Amino acid sequence: MTFQDLGLRAELLETVASLGYVAPTPIQAETIPHLLAGTDVMGQAQTGTGKTAAFTLPMLHHLESDDLQALILTPTRELAIQVSEAVYRYGSSMGVRVLPIYGGQSYSRQLRRLEKGVHVVVGTPGRTLDLINQGALNLRHVKYLVLDEADEMLKMGFIEDVETILQATNPQRQTALFSATLSEPIRRLATRYMNDPLLVSVNPETVTVDNIVQRYYMVNESEKVAALCRLLEMEDLQNTLIFARTKVGAGELAETLIARGYPAEAIHGDLAQGERERILRRFRNGQLTILVATDVVARGVDIPSVSHVINFDVPQLAAEYVHRIGRTGRAGRGGEAITLIHPRQRYVLKMIEDYTSKPITKGKLPTREAILAHRYEQFREDFAEQITPDATEEEYRLLEELIAAGYAPEQIALSAIRILRSHENQRPLEDIRTVEEYKERRDKPKSAPKTERRRGERTSHEQGMVRLFMDIGRSEGVRPADIVYGVASAANIPGRAIGAIDILQDETFFDVPEQHVEAILDSMKQSRIRGRLVTLMLAEGLFDGPRRRGNGRGGNNNNRGPRRDKPRSDKRKWREPVL
Repeated sequence: MTFQDLGLRAELLETVASLGYVAPTPIQAETIPHLLAGTDVMGQAQTGTGKTAAFTLPMLHHLESDDLQALILTPTRELAIQVSEAVYRYGSSMGVRVLPIYGGQSYSRQLRRLEKGVHVVVGTPGRTLDLINQGALNLRHVKYLVLDEADEMLKMGFIEDVETILQATNPQRQTALFSATLSEPIRRLATRYMNDPLLVSVNPETVTVDNIVQRYYMVNESEKVAALCRLLEMEDLQNTLIFARTKVGAGELAETLIARGYPAEAIHGDLAQGERERILRRFRNGQLTILVATDVVARGVDIPSVSHVINFDVPQLAAEYVHRIGRTGRAGRGGEAITLIHPRQRYVLKMIEDYTSKPITKGKLPTREAILAHRYEQFREDFAEQITPDATEEEYRLLEELIAAGYAPEQIALSAIRILRSHENQRPLEDIRTVEEYKERRDKPKSAPKTERRRGERTSHEQGMVRLFMDIGRSEGVRPADIVYGVASAANIPGRAIGAIDILQDETFFDVPEQHVEAILDSMKQSRIRGRLVTLMLAEGLFDGPRRRGNGRGGNNNNRGPRRDKPRSDKRKWREPVL
């Protein structure tokens, strides 16, 4: 079965395909058709099996008007944020507006967002009930209600609040309840507040990761390639599978690795079957040691003797994680599973650990000094193997000619070493800042010497010009030509219109004429520079508090701001959703 078989509207199918998902999980396949048909569903499924998409996709499919139409209740703040992120990601092509509400967050911000209007509210029971009692949250027109992880809400003593909230909603609504267990109190709740619910139960898959060493590395998004290359240099790799989330991402990552001297190829669903078989044959035969793949090879493809599985993009479902790392550690052999995690994806890590009942060890990336020392030792060993008493007549003649020309044997040997090591320049060794270093940079006072501030100033010095910010810089090889071409081609403006360009280590500032600002911001919402999706926004006031509203401040109308890997104000709570 594919998502196309489920009957979802075209915008959702396009979004799901762009996220790299082809086949629905068992809980999705079992529940989505019934929810699309308007049936109440009571689903029993573990965290990590794809239940969020199971209730979110039908909900978005039925969105019709511009008012509040759906409420999702979750037991914890973390889950409310996670689910709201998924709703936002799935509904991005439809312009869905979703608001997470939970305790510990400013009431005023939530009230302003509710006044502005949202389609979906994702909330914890306590804060949701508070807003209902204040008259700020009216649920009478809600058509779709979800109780997520109902067993956890029961354990935490929220059931009375949940019942009060249910009584405040339209009795004609459609209801979906999901829980890992269906205890008697939960069944009574379903009997009282659901309309003849259909029970769908999906047994968790057997998890077998005992013989796989699992590690994760906490890295910022802009430094993932640099971190991956350090690991590829230091690990004892044989056949290595690297998983990327999308087909485009897999292709771009493979090209990047090839450019750095790694024998890699990409494999994904868009390749013809014959081409996929050719690549897999080379991988099995050892002619190709690195395969960058989407989840198309996580299931049903026979690849023996995989030493390492690397999750370049962390999977959003725990079951998918298990399928991926299950490509290694086969036939009684051990295996290594490495995952690159962004700081805002910690909840995914916990979800995976809960699902597998196995801790994942935090690793420390090799230092620059360790990489250089490793390169030296590797070269010394390879060079020593080439030293033999035998040489060809041509090699002797060349040596004699060089000595006759006045070069000492030591000079000739050193020059040979320099030539042989020149290939190492193909593998750049970028600086990588730890998460702690990023935090330190964010928290340090903004005052700085004038010489340091000049290139990172937030406003233009030229009359009629506006300064923009882009979250990509020298660490990813950006040049002024990349900025000029990317901006001019996306916004259909002449390249000469772009003014001063300041490229820093991880960010870029550049000037554009004021009359072109809106066109540039609108046209570059999904643009790529050097293969990476970038965030573009006004530079003025970038780190000085909540982002302003409007399309010109982050690519949306919701005052949410886009996802960024750069320091931000502590006042700004919203994070761009991840699926």
